[in-house]
Amino acid sequence: MAAPKALTAAPRETVGKGAARAVRRENNIPAVIYGGGEAPTPISIDFKTANQLVYAGHFLTTVFEIEVGGKKVRALPRDYQLDKVKDTVVHIDFLRLNAGQTVRVFVPAHFVNHDQSPGIKRGGVLNVVRHEVEFIVPGDAIPESITVDLAGLEINDAARIGGVKLPAGVRPVIRDRDFVIANIAPPTKEEAAPAADAAAAPAAGAAPAAAAAAPAADKAAPKK
Repeated sequence: MAAPKALTAAPRETVGKGAARAVRRENNIPAVIYGGGEAPTPISIDFKTANQLVYAGHFLTTVFEIEVGGKKVRALPRDYQLDKVKDTVVHIDFLRLNAGQTVRVFVPAHFVNHDQSPGIKRGGVLNVVRHEVEFIVPGDAIPESITVDLAGLEINDAARIGGVKLPAGVRPVIRDRDFVIANIAPPTKEEAAPAADAAAAPAAGAAPAAAAAAPAADKAAPKK
């Protein structure tokens, strides 16, 4: 797991829709830190910084150390809202993380060793069933991704969660079955042209030949 990412925020004294609009007019984003047995802490974050963090990827699995009012709080983003027209961030929810706490998060799947899959070498196609997998993980050890090894997979073989080496303390939310993350699908074949199309070509060419023969037959006919 990567070290917590530093983030600076300012405390908000007032809450509500009107207060949130006022924060946005100042080119900031309203946010809140909740959980951990403490009262919610309203904060505001720089508009540009918030959008860069959200669109950089892996935002909801990145732990932040938020400095607000002279204190540092370790927190995990749980949700964010975007403007319906501009697609810019308008609000963020953070979950306060305490020592020993576990959380449910979706972790991206990273696929390796494509060149060592016999099925892919023979034209098979990697069919990803789950781009992300939901896990229960320690709040202070959230993995950035899981690694799915494709080595040795033939066409119609599947990579399952049971074959993935998981970090200590990380377990899938679905535990009653060895579910599929990806499989190697058979190659797509182009359909052969219908035999009727091939037969149509000589037939089409026969018409001009018959037309050309007609004048010759007229010349050979006796005059009356």
